[in-house]
Amino acid sequence: MLPLRQAALLRGGQVVTMDRRRRVFEGDLLLAGGRIAALGPRLRTPRGARVVDCRGKAVLPGLVQAHVHLCQVLLRNRADGLELLDWLRRRIWPMEAAHDARSLRFSARLGIAELLLGGTTAVLDMATVQHTEQVFLAAEESGLRYTGGKALMDQGAGLPAGLRDSTDGALAEALALARRWHGAAEGRLGYALCPRFVLSCSEPLLRRVAELSRSQGWIVHTHASENPLETRLVRKIVGDDNAAYFHQLGLHGPRVVLAHCVHLTEREEKLMARAGTHAVHCPGANLKLGSGIAPLPRLRRRGVPLALGGDGAPCNNTLDAFHEMRLAATLHLPRFGPRSVPAVEVLEMATLGGARALGLGDEIGSLEPDKKADVTVVDLERPHLSPRGADLHATLVYGARASDVTDVWVDGRRLVAGGTLRTLDAAALVAAAPAEQARLLRRARLKA
Repeated sequence: MLPLRQAALLRGGQVVTMDRRRRVFEGDLLLAGGRIAALGPRLRTPRGARVVDCRGKAVLPGLVQAHVHLCQVLLRNRADGLELLDWLRRRIWPMEAAHDARSLRFSARLGIAELLLGGTTAVLDMATVQHTEQVFLAAEESGLRYTGGKALMDQGAGLPAGLRDSTDGALAEALALARRWHGAAEGRLGYALCPRFVLSCSEPLLRRVAELSRSQGWIVHTHASENPLETRLVRKIVGDDNAAYFHQLGLHGPRVVLAHCVHLTEREEKLMARAGTHAVHCPGANLKLGSGIAPLPRLRRRGVPLALGGDGAPCNNTLDAFHEMRLAATLHLPRFGPRSVPAVEVLEMATLGGARALGLGDEIGSLEPDKKADVTVVDLERPHLSPRGADLHATLVYGARASDVTDVWVDGRRLVAGGTLRTLDAAALVAAAPAEQARLLRRARLKA
């Protein structure tokens, strides 16, 4: 059961606002009615408000990951040492096809526990083809701010029968899910159309996704230009590059989110920048799959809207947003120079950038009055963060870890208190995970 909303005064922390001026100050943050009521150097304690001592801690906006796969968390550590297309065809797709309602619900709950304990309060997710309602149910019970949808796939080499939908069937189920879940849980849950990638989606499917996005206002969440072979195959099959092909089909603009964007052409970068199409940088997954390194500084200079994502547990293998921030802030420096990716801009990608990708830039992503009360608290009094420098953005981006998170609020509800998750039993999930994974592998007929 979700905790009740209770007014809370977060007292004496280092408040990292991520507002327009990127202010950082020592002071207080007042949460009431699910929103940020006030912030400042010294606030009065309203009657009935719970006071939370945040001295020695950073109080920052809840982190946002704009590309994850909760359906894959139960597949962690079972798909190492492979490039993207082999990884999908030999391991991931057979395991996703083996999911039943029980295993998918478990996978989502395990992933959500990791995310919330690590300070991630909102995600843009791509589920698998079947049983997507189980992911929404897990998000609903956990308190996570969730936007996502079923993976849409109606063609593709090596695609198991359990993942191949008809075009009409895929869209019909997506519509039914959207009618049930979009705006549910007091607006905390949202639906996104999720065509998996060009190689698994027919042109008629993609055109209808574009039409639905325009008519309904739903986000489109897909993959683009992740791997060199994938990019070459797309060019051979459709006669254009990933992002350019999406653009010509009408899949562009602020409601479209393209994960990876490692191998974009200059033309594609310019198209995305002009249209406001979001790119999600997933450095951990791109490194582990050997896919390459997205040209983050160049995308930033062109004005492409940027966010961060941990991607999937079997290709990263962590959903730690701090891990992605450190990689994003350091990976590009040898090529582009030591000042090419400022820490404050990486923290923006993990907060406001992600919020904008989810269509929630006016509601979350910064600590400002009347925004939703999505807040993460990080303990700064750890050996690896001491002594702190003058730039707290840099301290968090370069040095903080998911394990430094002590408290998390989403929608004004305190979901993590003193390092303990209150809505899911994290220890029980960890204890049950080996047996649940073994059961899934048996269904997939893969070796444990």
